[in-house]
Amino acid sequence: MKYLVTGGAGFIGSNLVDAIIEKGHQAVCVDNESAESNSKFYWNEHSKNYPIDICDYDALKWVFRHEEPDVILHLAAEARIQPTIDAPQLACNVNFVGTCNVLQACREYNVERFVYSSTSSSYGCKNTPPLRENMVKDCLNPYSVSKAAGEDLCKVYYHIYGVETVILRYFNVYGNREPRKGHYAPVIGLFLRLKEEGKPMTIVGDGTQSRDFTHVSDVVNANILASTTQNSGAFGQVFNVGTGKSYTILEIAGMIGGDVEHIEDRKGEAKHTLADLTKSKEMFGYEPQKNLETYIQEKKNGSVL
Repeated sequence: MKYLVTGGAGFIGSNLVDAIIEKGHQAVCVDNESAESNSKFYWNEHSKNYPIDICDYDALKWVFRHEEPDVILHLAAEARIQPTIDAPQLACNVNFVGTCNVLQACREYNVERFVYSSTSSSYGCKNTPPLRENMVKDCLNPYSVSKAAGEDLCKVYYHIYGVETVILRYFNVYGNREPRKGHYAPVIGLFLRLKEEGKPMTIVGDGTQSRDFTHVSDVVNANILASTTQNSGAFGQVFNVGTGKSYTILEIAGMIGGDVEHIEDRKGEAKHTLADLTKSKEMFGYEPQKNLETYIQEKKNGSVL
């Protein structure tokens, strides 16, 4: 098959492109290199690469017309919570209008399968973990609002236009090539960088907030499963991609070891996340394989990238 991966030079996307090629498929990568927390971008030399913006519909259509992809894995987004609070219009344009552009290109060029990368942040504070896909949305920031709106677009494009959409809600992804730049990088990469620099790890608030941390290889596997499932009951549906286990930020700092510094609480973030994986396991066989504690220990020993 030929996969088109939007955001394919970034953290999760580049891991996906590598896996697709390793499995013997063709890969097309679209990325405009706009992610500010990425210290570098990863273009696979064996994929067809296009440095374009998904908000440029004419450029996007050109890629679809010339490459004729079979499956779209849509990861391109304004992907950090706090920066979208400062720039909500950019988040809505990229995450909603950009997603609509990619879906519409699928419709126009008869691409049957579209896998959407969404976020667990749409559960907010109203829901008590473990978090299930049928719980009410509680979007606390422009990022989760715009990503949740993209979920609704996916449902519309399936039910009205017949595009086989599958929606994946990621829970705090970490691992190879994770962003480490700036104050708003994901916490695992940020803490590891601060540790290497001999600086204290900056803990937001009291550090008792907890997260379900998911290794990027498990996210890659979920995308492959979603892109190949023959279970039509999965189309137009939302699925959690996590581990079913959570850790507090204080526990993460303790695993890494070193000095900590508490900073003020941030607006728009949930206190706790924890994925219920029942639906993902039953509908397309998702099973997380990676353990955070093992990863951090291996990282400290210098045995993983």
